[in-house]
Amino acid sequence: MKRLPLAAAFWTMCGTAAAEGAPQAAIELYVDTATRQIFAEPGPGRQRLGKFVQASDEAPSVSGAVVAAPARAEAPAAVAASSGVASATAPAGASAKPGASAAAAKAWYEKLSIRGYVQMRLNEGLDDGAKDLKSPGDRFTGRDQGFGIRRARVVISGDVSDRMSIYLQPDLASTPSGSTTTHFAQLRDAYADLWLDKAKTWRIRAGQSKVPYGWEDLQSSQNRIALDRADALNSGVRDERDLGLFAYWSPGAAKERFSYLQKSGLKGSGDYGMFGIGVYNGQGANRPDRNDQLHTVVHFSYPFKFDNGQYLEVGADAYTGRYVVTTGSATINGATFTPRVDAPEEGSVDRRVAAHVVYFPQPFGFQAEWTVGKGPELDVARRIIRTKSLRGGYAQLMYKFESSYGQMMPYAKWQTYRGASKFDTNAPHMEVNELEAGVEWQPSSAVELAVAFANMHRTDVSTAPYAMVKGKLMRVQLQVNY
Repeated sequence: MKRLPLAAAFWTMCGTAAAEGAPQAAIELYVDTATRQIFAEPGPGRQRLGKFVQASDEAPSVSGAVVAAPARAEAPAAVAASSGVASATAPAGASAKPGASAAAAKAWYEKLSIRGYVQMRLNEGLDDGAKDLKSPGDRFTGRDQGFGIRRARVVISGDVSDRMSIYLQPDLASTPSGSTTTHFAQLRDAYADLWLDKAKTWRIRAGQSKVPYGWEDLQSSQNRIALDRADALNSGVRDERDLGLFAYWSPGAAKERFSYLQKSGLKGSGDYGMFGIGVYNGQGANRPDRNDQLHTVVHFSYPFKFDNGQYLEVGADAYTGRYVVTTGSATINGATFTPRVDAPEEGSVDRRVAAHVVYFPQPFGFQAEWTVGKGPELDVARRIIRTKSLRGGYAQLMYKFESSYGQMMPYAKWQTYRGASKFDTNAPHMEVNELEAGVEWQPSSAVELAVAFANMHRTDVSTAPYAMVKGKLMRVQLQVNY
């Protein structure tokens, strides 16, 4: 956008919105800390002022422009004072624009926002082996597949008060285990963030939310480049979520960078703290605890910013606990049996560590994660589910193009995994070797189109005898954001 002096640009934006009869929707503004210019989108060296709305049609004007007031008390006092913008955090008696008190007096439900996205996918097999493929991350692989809605998410979120935020996300395209019909509504997230300090660097997250294990698992499907998450990391926490309590710490610099990386189109994973620790049930989202023993997770991730504006994020995660496996009858090598479990009541040992590195696409990018650990796995020879080792990860290359036709990002991803699929009945051994290449095209912020080729070599863990299957797929996904 065209650069203007800070105060003039701000009032011009607000006056334009009023002149066009625009609704009083909040606009998020950023100030360049060096030039003091104002912008309506994040960028390197820009500090977030906060969200602002038109104060009143009756408000006095400044140089013919309608005065606007902060939508929330988020603008840093020092920046607000230097820019001439009235901050809701200013002391009583300070010069404030008319309408500021009205904005601050909004009821909590008026501060909530609604957004979401829908993903429609079509998979086409390129050889005979593709008909027998089964992938935990894509239920549209296999025989007799056509168009499918993979995600239909609605997010309701906002600040209830200065010290509490809420987040509620159902998915309207879920398929319960064993069901032959689709598009059930199922809860994904339902939590509250309780801020422990005014700077909002410390928070307690209570409810069902993502478990901070694995960088790609924390990244929303709305932002991820590859069509599915890698099995090695995604096999640790079912649906990436669980019910529990988590504490996160995000110091100022890290907080600003996490926000920028997510909003700038660089495919960030969001703010799950530079440091995090928590306890959770351990059986996965929408499932109760089964052994009176909680899992514990520790998380660390830091986004570095180089002098040339390049971002690099590195970190590590670890969790430990005991997982209760579901067992059932299986027929393998002509024998039918129901396996025993080495620890049927307290659950099997379940612990992993993982590390990640992300070199954000500016324009070239690289992303990789690796995990090792131990978990429950079916021992066919002994007909018992016991603790065995596991390992795996992925590496991904991507390149970001910007043009008048929108943003385009080609990518290539390789993944491997050797370990159990603990969520499936009998926790069968799973082997994955997969290469995927594709391109994501985003003509606008509202529409994304992805086309990808996948060469899959993986175990069918959905049913015994858990055979290896090879196949090639061409996949297309249309995503709309709202």
